[in-house]
Formats: sequence, structure tokens, C-alpha cells
Amino acid sequence: MNEISPLTSISHLDESDAPDISIIMPCLNEHISLPHCIANARQALELINLEFGLSGEIVIADNGSIDGSQVLAESLGARVVDIERRGYGAALIGGCHAARGRFLLMGDSDGSYDFTDGVAMIGRLAGGADLVMGNRFSGGIARGAMPWKNRYIGNPALSGVLNLFFRTGIADAHCGLRAIAKSAFLDCALTSSGMEFASEMVIKARLLHLRIEEVPAKLLPDLRERDPHLRPWRDGWRHLRYLLMLSPMWAFGVPALLAGILGGLLLLASCLEYLWPGLVPQVGAYWTLLGSACIDIGHLAFLLGLTGHLYGVRAGFRRPTVVTRIAARVATLETFLLSGLIMIVAGIGILGLVAFGWVNRDFKAAFSILPPVGGILVLTLGVQNVLGGFLMAIVGGNEARFFAPAVASGQTR
Repeated sequence: MNEISPLTSISHLDESDAPDISIIMPCLNEHISLPHCIANARQALELINLEFGLSGEIVIADNGSIDGSQVLAESLGARVVDIERRGYGAALIGGCHAARGRFLLMGDSDGSYDFTDGVAMIGRLAGGADLVMGNRFSGGIARGAMPWKNRYIGNPALSGVLNLFFRTGIADAHCGLRAIAKSAFLDCALTSSGMEFASEMVIKARLLHLRIEEVPAKLLPDLRERDPHLRPWRDGWRHLRYLLMLSPMWAFGVPALLAGILGGLLLLASCLEYLWPGLVPQVGAYWTLLGSACIDIGHLAFLLGLTGHLYGVRAGFRRPTVVTRIAARVATLETFLLSGLIMIVAGIGILGLVAFGWVNRDFKAAFSILPPVGGILVLTLGVQNVLGGFLMAIVGGNEARFFAPAVASGQTR
């Protein structure tokens, strides 16, 4: 057996002997179902050879089986690679790195997928697609193959959120039968060790503007005599949190916008009441404090969202955009520091005037809380600008013009 880590290169392999197609199956104690799956994969390779004239191999990415799956797979003609890092995603990533084909077809080793459905996927890759997803809802879900909560709640909800966040247009983003060009797989630089690997592949392919297509794929009852590795609630949450991790606009930008609008309206009403008493209904101290807190939260979320976007571009899985190009011109450590210091000085000045007025009133309370709240808010926003500027400079590769290298490394759209 070969041993390979998920990030190991295969450049040492003889390219002249490399097959065109690699069928990769993650494996963890699948002794019962492996004979069926390997035979089915071999049937798919024969059909691919007949239709497209492409050669293939079967790769079993073993994740620590103790039931003899490795020896069985080798006896059936598959190539086995041992993946030390545990997890569904880790096994597939390791298997794909070890694969020698220029097209990768992956599916579970429990008998739940028919690898002959992958023939059409290989055809799409040969026609120019980068990633081809199976669609179980159009291909057919056999009775007992998918729990009702997965079929009617989990998968539609997660695919819907994924499409809302990233506009992939994929109806079944979590189908385990999928095909990807080896070059596209390497470009995506996938890292997820768990079931969220399924989402990561689609998201990063979309962020890199790769060509994604979808074909029908059947889902069959698995052949296991034990519980599946999938844990719906745990893995559903892992998918959802990963969607948020890769979407700074939804994780930070939307909350920033909502908080900013609410805070701005509350503070506007408080200012109108302060300048022209009786013009608007009485706002009160509590609503003024809430408005200030919302502006503070919105500003912080905006800075975090900008930092998240910068990280995605610098990491290579998010293309620079027009917004990135604009930010490269105006967003520098110096501009953040200068604006922050101006706001800090302004906040201290406002608080100084508040203290002066308090002394002149013989230390009596003011009729409105707005001036001190405003001073504290401006001071706080200034401090956040200073700290946020240093954070972005660090994430941007210790560059004072932190967005400039990101724009220089890729084309804006």
C-alpha cells in the first residue's frame, strides 16, 4: 500500500503511465461493500473507455480501516493509499492528490452511488466543464436511501443557503458522486477534513469562477451493516458554519448593514430631538444607547468583513473584484491610522466639552445623554480603525498597502 498525506504532491509519478480517469473512494471499514463498489467502478471505466477512449484507475483512500478493507481492495485490483488525517474530506483530498488521472470521479464506497452515472460527468469534463455535480433529486432517490429529514429539510436548506450566499445554481450541493478536473481540484486548494468538504468544493469552485455543471445521479440504499458515518445534525451544522466562514459578506457584511441602518435611524431621531425638542417623539436615553451600540457593532462587522474578503483573495480561493481594486487604492494602513487618530481626537474633544458643560452646571446632570454617547462612539470607532488597520496589514501579508498585492496577483472581474 502507498502512504500519502492529503497535501502530498504526485509529481514523481511517471506521467507516461498515468491513466486519464481516477475513480476515488474514501474508505473506513467498508469490507462488505467494497467488492460491489469496485466492480461497479470497473464497469464505469469500461463504459468511459468505450465512449471516450479514456483509460482509468480505481483509488481507495483508506482512512484507517481495521477490517481488512485494504487487502481486499488490492486483491480486487484497486490501488490503496493510506490517509493518516482522519475524516471524510481528508480521505478524499488525500485520494485526489494521490490520483494520477487528469479527471477525478469520486463517490462513496458504501454502495449508495452507481458509478456508471459518472460516465456523463466525465463527458462534461471532456467538454470543458471544471466541476460536475450529481443531482440525486433529479436522478432518483430509492426508498430508504435517504432519511426524510435529510431529504426534505437538511439538503434543501443547506443547498438553498449555499445558493443564496454564493449563487452557484446547484440544486444538490451535497451529492457524494461528483467529478472534477485535476487542475481545478488543485486550484481549489481544499482543506476540510469532515463532511463540509462537499460544500467547500462547490464554494471554492464558484469563487474561482470555474465552470460548474450538474447531471442526474441515483441514490441507492447503502450496503452497510452498521450505522453510517454521517451525523445529520452535527454535520449539518458543520456545513452551515463553513458557508458562513467562506462568506464574509453574509457573516459580517449583512449584519454590518442592518446594524448600521438601525443605529443610524435611532441616532438621527435622538439628534433631531436634541436640536429641535418636540419635532419627533421622545427617544430617550436607552434608545440613544442602543443606536450607539448598533453603529459600533456595524462598524466592527464591516472591518471584519473587509478583513475576511482580503484573506480569501490572499489565500487564492477568492478572485479580486472591482471592490478589491478600489480598496487597493484607498485602504492602506496609513489611511486607517490617520482616520482613526482624527476620530480619537474628535471623540476626546467632544467628551472634553461635555466635561466643561458639566462643571459649568455645577456638576448637575445634562438634559440629554446624546453628547457623551456621541463622544464615546466617535472615540471607539477611531480605536477600531487603528486596530483594524493593523489587523488587515497583518492578514494582507504584513503590507501597509494590504489590498495592492491581492489585486496584482489576479484579474478583477
